[in-house]
Amino acid sequence: MAEKKTKKLKSTASDDIVKVAAVQMASSPNVSANLVEAKRLIEMAAKAGAKLVVLPEYFCIMGLKDVDKVAIREKQNEGPIQQFLSKTAKAYKIWIVAGSVPLESQHANKVRNSCLVYNDKGEQVARYDKIHLFGLDMGTEHYHEENTIEPGDTVVTLDTPFGRIGLSICYDLRFPELYRAMGDVDMIVVPSAFTETTGKAHWETLIRARAIENLTYVIASAQGGYHLSGRETHGNSMIVDPWGVVLDRLPRGSGIVIANVNRNYIKNLRQSLPALKHKTIKAIS
Repeated sequence: MAEKKTKKLKSTASDDIVKVAAVQMASSPNVSANLVEAKRLIEMAAKAGAKLVVLPEYFCIMGLKDVDKVAIREKQNEGPIQQFLSKTAKAYKIWIVAGSVPLESQHANKVRNSCLVYNDKGEQVARYDKIHLFGLDMGTEHYHEENTIEPGDTVVTLDTPFGRIGLSICYDLRFPELYRAMGDVDMIVVPSAFTETTGKAHWETLIRARAIENLTYVIASAQGGYHLSGRETHGNSMIVDPWGVVLDRLPRGSGIVIANVNRNYIKNLRQSLPALKHKTIKAIS
């Protein structure tokens, strides 16, 4: 497993209970229209009291072709998508986990699929580049992310006023060793665009398993619906508690799910069931 990188931030608050939200979208090839929709849903979450809002993978574009995301890729801390995220976080005084944004890679025909975190001042405080790249050949469905994405190689967690958060994206969900490499985290975010085929079979099972085995909250924001490319995404955005209970869920379409994260509940569960201290097998690189 790659080296873990923890972003240390100065906390200005330390609430044991915080309201968090996951945004679900059915994004189009039109970046501007997607940003308008994302802002509408972020505003809805902020008005409902959410202090942390998680956007789905590729909230900014679900292209007609895989290469469409390469055409709109941005440099780190530059470009309209990142400007939108910074301004929106600052305007609503919330933290935003921007599911994924296509950023420049070392290859002209590829991107880094990057999960970006903005604090309530609009500052970009963390970046995670998706490590595991999705591949599927099943019937008429064919996906090969390695053709357009350069993988990351670093596990990323960050400290926030709401606790420590571990970052991941979509296909990462199938690799539990990634989450164990994060150490003790209060929340795991899983912005995703699961296909309907794999999602209906495995999505909820995997989300709940990651919550249970790590005794942590999982915030899973998803693409959910039909896209102009013909792709169908599974949706079912959800927030799951450390006992595997689904606190809120949205089966399809645009909207939000919202729930409280209670750090005292995590602490009490880990004292009652100290499974994380009972690990005997060391991670293998």
